[in-house]
Amino acid sequence: MPPLAPPRYAARLNAFAVGAESYWPGKNKVTAADLVARAATVDGLNAADLNYPDHFADHTPSELAAVLADSGMALNGLAMRYYTDPGFKLGAFTNPDPAVRRKAIDLTRAGLDALAAMGGDLMTLWLGQDGFDYAFQGDYARMWDDTIGALSEVADHNVDVTIALEYKPNEPRAFALMPDIGTTLLAIRETGRDNLGVTLDFAHVLYADEMPAHAAHLAHRHAKICGVHLNDGYAKRDDGLMVGAVHPVQTVELLVELTRCGYDGVIYFDTFPDHAGLDPVAEAAVNIAQTERLRAVAARLTDDADLAAAIATQDAPRSARIVADALYG
Repeated sequence: MPPLAPPRYAARLNAFAVGAESYWPGKNKVTAADLVARAATVDGLNAADLNYPDHFADHTPSELAAVLADSGMALNGLAMRYYTDPGFKLGAFTNPDPAVRRKAIDLTRAGLDALAAMGGDLMTLWLGQDGFDYAFQGDYARMWDDTIGALSEVADHNVDVTIALEYKPNEPRAFALMPDIGTTLLAIRETGRDNLGVTLDFAHVLYADEMPAHAAHLAHRHAKICGVHLNDGYAKRDDGLMVGAVHPVQTVELLVELTRCGYDGVIYFDTFPDHAGLDPVAEAAVNIAQTERLRAVAARLTDDADLAAAIATQDAPRSARIVADALYG
C-alpha cells in the first residue's frame, strides 16, 4: 500500500495562552488572533481548529480567515463549545428545557454558518454536557430522541459540511450519553445522515477502555473518520499528554490502521501543556517530531509480510518482536 501524503498538523489553540504575561507583556487581553500567531511559530504546525463561539468573541469569520491566511495556516474546521454557557450545565441537546435545547441547536447552526463563511467544511461536536450524573435523573429515551433529533437538524442545516462526533466516557457529566465508539456509531446510524462521522481522540478512546486501532476500524467500517486527535494518557482520565508518552505501540497501530482506512485528514494535537505550565511551543514541536517518528515506523509496518503472518495466527510474541525492532532497532 503506498504511503499517504504527509498530514497537516494542528494543535489546541488555547494551549498557546500559557505564559501569556511573559509572551505578551503588558497585553490586557489575548485574542484568538494572538493564539493563532503564536501557534504559527511552531515549525510544521500548519493548520488550526477554532472553537465556536469562544474564538469569535473579538473577530468576525472573515477576519479570522485572514488571520489564518496571514499566518500560513489552513483552517481544519470549527469545534462547538457549549460549556462556556452555564445554561447548558444540564445538557445542550439533552437539556430538559425545550428552549435551552433550541438555543443549543441554533448556536450550532450559527457555528455552521461561520464555518461556511470561512470556506471550511468540518464541524466537531463534543457533547460533554449531554449525559447524567445520578440514577433516576434522566429520561434516557427522551434524551436519546432529543439528541438524534438535534443531530439530524444540524446535519441538514448544511449538507456540504461534515459533522464529526467526538465521544468521551464522561466529564463533566458522570456519564456521557455517547461514551464510546459503539454508541456513537449507533447514533449516526439512527440519524441516517451521510454527513455525520467520527472524530477519534486517542486519550478518550483509551479512557473508554478501547483499543484505538480497533475503534478506527469500526468508525471507518460503519461511518467515516473525520478527525484524529493525537495525545496520550494513563486511561484513567483525559490526561492530554504528549504523543507517544505512554502508549507508543498503540499509537503506531492506530497510524497503521489509519493508513489502511485511507485517512488523509489533519492530525490535531489535543494536549494540555497548560496543566503543568509547559512551554506550548516546545510541547507542540515535540508532538510533531514524535508523530513523524511514529509515522515512519507505521509506514514500515503497514505492508510488513512477517507482521501480517503473525497477526493472522494471533502470534503475539512474534508480532511484539517485529514491532519492537521497528520502534527501537
